Amino acid sequence: MSKKDCKLILALDLPDADSAFAMLGRLKGNLSWVKIGLQMYVKYGADFVRKVADMGFKIFLDLKLYDIPNTVASAVESLKDLPISMLTVHAGGGSDMMKAAAEAAARTNPNLSILAVTVLTSFDDDSLKATGVALPAAEQVGLLARLAEKSGVGGLVCSPLEVESLRKIISPKMLLVTPGVRPSGSDKNEQKRVMTPASSARAGSDFIVVGRPILRAEDPSIAALSINSELKSALEE
Repeated sequence: MSKKDCKLILALDLPDADSAFAMLGRLKGNLSWVKIGLQMYVKYGADFVRKVADMGFKIFLDLKLYDIPNTVASAVESLKDLPISMLTVHAGGGSDMMKAAAEAAARTNPNLSILAVTVLTSFDDDSLKATGVALPAAEQVGLLARLAEKSGVGGLVCSPLEVESLRKIISPKMLLVTPGVRPSGSDKNEQKRVMTPASSARAGSDFIVVGRPILRAEDPSIAALSINSELKSALEE
């Protein structure tokens, strides 16, 4: 695999807007990307997204849309005026749904990349089986990744453990965004399929998503700088 850049995205999973803006103020200049998920979007809506973007951050809006194709397409279109660069849908919603999302983005916001979530990093083989999915997590990810690429989305969200194998079966143009990244010594929390920032970068991730190891650090700026340094060093080896 050719060496390339791997960027850090902060998962802005905090209890309220005030703490989020305070955190972003401390981190400004040390990272460019922020992931806004359901918690903050449901609580504060589009205005919160705009305020984060006005601070100079690029936005990954992680809503994991999953519904009939027309509803998902309409949801994507409804976001056309928001300053977002990436948006998630669930690959499990099927080819027609993903295609509808990608086509809606192309019509209304050509700079928006639709990312398909394969298998959540909180799942392992046993928990997948409990939902009726017989395939092991890695095989299910591969199946959904191929389906997503054929549907025309711009990238995938997957565990870093699957990145290397995915790079062998999908186009290099497909973005790979990996949550489930934890610096050495960090608590895994509810994540089950995890990897360090350096290992994720070497495997071929375009973006890694990190939350609590930065948010709960004694000095979040130093934590972010350390991860960025680790990413850079890993790709220079």
